[in-house]
Amino acid sequence: MGRRVLVTGLATSWGAQVAKALEADSDVELVVGVDREAPRMTLERTEHVPSDGSYAALARIVADTQVDTIVHPSLVLDSTRVSGPALHELNVIGTTNLLAAATAGTSVRQVVVRSSTLVYGSALRDPVWWGEDMVRTSPASNEVERSLVEVEACLADFAEENPGMQVSLLRLAEVVGPAVDSPVTRCLRRGIVPCIAGFDPLVQLVAQEDALGAIELVVRRQLPGTYNVAGDGRLPWSEVAAICGARLAPLPPVLTTVVAAPLTQAGLLDVPPELLSLLRYGTGADNQALKQAGFAYRFTSAGAARNFAQASQSASQSARPASHSSEVTA
Repeated sequence: MGRRVLVTGLATSWGAQVAKALEADSDVELVVGVDREAPRMTLERTEHVPSDGSYAALARIVADTQVDTIVHPSLVLDSTRVSGPALHELNVIGTTNLLAAATAGTSVRQVVVRSSTLVYGSALRDPVWWGEDMVRTSPASNEVERSLVEVEACLADFAEENPGMQVSLLRLAEVVGPAVDSPVTRCLRRGIVPCIAGFDPLVQLVAQEDALGAIELVVRRQLPGTYNVAGDGRLPWSEVAAICGARLAPLPPVLTTVVAAPLTQAGLLDVPPELLSLLRYGTGADNQALKQAGFAYRFTSAGAARNFAQASQSASQSARPASHSSEVTA
C-alpha cells in the first residue's frame, strides 16, 4: 500500500495546491481533502470529504480513511480576510481538533503543519537571521502572530506527548506566486504598495513553487523537526516594489496603525497589523536546515520577486482584450 494523506483546507488555494502536488507523487495512494466547501481547483485523485473541522468529524474521517499522514497547510495568515474570534477559531481551535483526531486511531504516523516566519515577529533588536531554535524578542502584537504562537505551542506539546509520531513544522517566509492571495501579492498586483516613511526594511521572500516543493519533500521523506522555508538573501522593500513595477505609498512613522486601518477597510491598500512591523524592521530566516535535509531552492528572494513580476505581467497581458484592426482595400 502507498501513502494515504489527509490535507486540510481543500477549498483554499494552499490546500488545493498541496493536494495537487501530492497527486503527482506515485508513492501516494490516496489524497483526502477536508473542507466545508468543494475545491475551486480541478483535482484528479483527491477525494473531497466535507467537514466542519470539529474533533468528532475529523476523528471519524481519520478512522474511515486510515490515513497515515496529515498535512495542515491552511492556517490563516491574513487578518483582512478573517479576524478576531474567527481567526482564533480557525487557527488555534482547528489545529487542536486536528491534532486530537490524529491520535484518535493508530494509523497516523506523520503530521506536517505550515506556519510562517511571522511567528518570530519583527522588532528593532531582532537578529539578522532567525534560526529555528530561536524565540521571538517581543510579545506578539497582533492576532495572526498570537495565533501562530499558540498553534506552535500546541504542536510542540503534541510532539512531546507522541514521541512515535513524525511531527514537522514549516515556517514559510512571505510567499509570492501566481496563485498566492495575500496582502503583499494583492498590493504588488495593484501596483501600489505601502511603506513607512523613513524605513526601507530588508525582507525575505520565497517562491510559491519552492514553498510547495518544501512541503512535498518533508512529506515524502517523512522529515521531522522545524524548518524555515525562505529564499536566499534579503532585499530592500523598495526594490521588491521596483521589480514588480509598483509605486510606494508612504504611511506616517507615527500613528501608523491609525492611518492604515481605514485605508485597509476601504480597500485602497492592504495593510493589516501583521504587515506593519515587517514594513518597519523587516526580517530574515536562516534556511540552512532544510537545505541540509536535501531541499534545493529554485529561486532566491530576489528571484522570487522577479518570477512573480513576470507571471503577473503575463497574466495581465492575457487578460487584456485583443485589439482588432480593419483594413480597407481600394
